[in-house]
Amino acid sequence: MTLGALERTLRERPDDLASWLVYGDRLRERGDPRAELIRLAERRARVGPGEGRRAVEREIDALVAEHREKWDAELPEGVSAPERRHGFATAIAVEWDDGTPMLIEQALRAEPLVTALRIAPPEQDPYEYDHWDDDTDDDGEPLPSADVEAGALATLDLAPFTSVDLSYLRVGALGAKALAVSSYFRSEAAGGQALATPAAGRIGSLDLRYCHIGDSGLAALAANPFFTGVRRLHLQRNALTARGVRALHAFADLTELDLRYNEIGEEGAEALLAAPFLGSLTRLLLYAADVGDAGARRLASAPELPPVLRSYWRSV
Repeated sequence: MTLGALERTLRERPDDLASWLVYGDRLRERGDPRAELIRLAERRARVGPGEGRRAVEREIDALVAEHREKWDAELPEGVSAPERRHGFATAIAVEWDDGTPMLIEQALRAEPLVTALRIAPPEQDPYEYDHWDDDTDDDGEPLPSADVEAGALATLDLAPFTSVDLSYLRVGALGAKALAVSSYFRSEAAGGQALATPAAGRIGSLDLRYCHIGDSGLAALAANPFFTGVRRLHLQRNALTARGVRALHAFADLTELDLRYNEIGEEGAEALLAAPFLGSLTRLLLYAADVGDAGARRLASAPELPPVLRSYWRSV
């Protein structure tokens, strides 16, 4: 198996110990010290609790301390690696600007095992977050931040990632629509037909807290199969109404949903109870104020909700 094939396997199955050991052998042939990290991790797994395991962990810590600066330097300037496994970056973080999509592609070429992405907003006063609700266009759609160019968002390639965190990056409805068409553009650039149905994406966790995508932005994402395999979806403070909740019906595999600080009302509560993912939902984040008194009572007594979630609503 080639090195590239091994890396693809480890991206798909990061806990595949056998593949890690084969990968370590290939790295050892190239003199890569991360081969030793893989061997030490396998040894640690075989050693019971006690001084033996602590000794292995000290060896691991010493090896990481020796090489971490060099590994970090392999990433493009402006990209950090908040998470590593056996010395390889598995998550990258970058602050948004129009050059961010290209920067991410460069980082992926340097670090082939990355599956998690965090894009942070340009530094701003947190006070501003509470004053976005009135920042809308003539149709009442939430506007993006002046720092976020929808055209640049449309070039963002999210296909390599299983976890994407854009929280507090105010993309607005227009930015969400740009993200929704990005996979179509990628398909066309790769030789596929324009506007062909994109393949289902790998993203399992999507964090859009305080992105202000609005109902139309969420509907655009929900209309693209690339996004609808998401299982953990965070939509806190996104100017959503009952219309947005109805769009959520396309996300059939949801297990965790955060809808806090969205005025979805009683109609939104009813739309939520009609969602196809309701039976598989294990975590639902909502406040009584989000659905109103009537909506809260409806959720608290709804037999459609799993018992643990009904119990929550009885306490609000």
